[in-house]
Amino acid sequence: MSPTIRHFIIGGIFIMTTSMSTATAANDLMLTIVNPQNLYDPTPNGYSTAVIVPREGRIAYISGQGGQDATGALSPDFAVQVGQAYANLRTALDALGARPNQVAKLTVFVVDHDMSKLEVLTSSVKAMFGETLPAQTLIPVPRLAIDPMLFEVEATVLLD
Repeated sequence: MSPTIRHFIIGGIFIMTTSMSTATAANDLMLTIVNPQNLYDPTPNGYSTAVIVPREGRIAYISGQGGQDATGALSPDFAVQVGQAYANLRTALDALGARPNQVAKLTVFVVDHDMSKLEVLTSSVKAMFGETLPAQTLIPVPRLAIDPMLFEVEATVLLD
């Protein structure tokens, strides 16, 4: 397919998407964030409804990052673990040569989840991703791989 035809097709898809929802290009790699106007607005909670990845994009999957520091130490405090897990995620992104605005999807696992933990989670995501909020799923779990772990985050990343 010629680049001109591909441009028109992508442009048509973008126009159709924006007529049904709020869609924004997340970065120069063409991640498109979609938050349909007739659905609940998830952005105050630190995520987007959907993210479109371009067909020609290379995808990397970052395995679950917990709250252990470089020595393997793990704080018993939930907020400290969340902060460290996102720092670990940032280190993994750096190792791939990627930036936070290239993350299309997060899956987070929270031990004994309750509503009091949402503020910590939301502020951590917004601090790392700003306005470019990835799609995200939170899964409450009874435990993780190591008993003291309270939080884990994995990511799907668009590489250039």
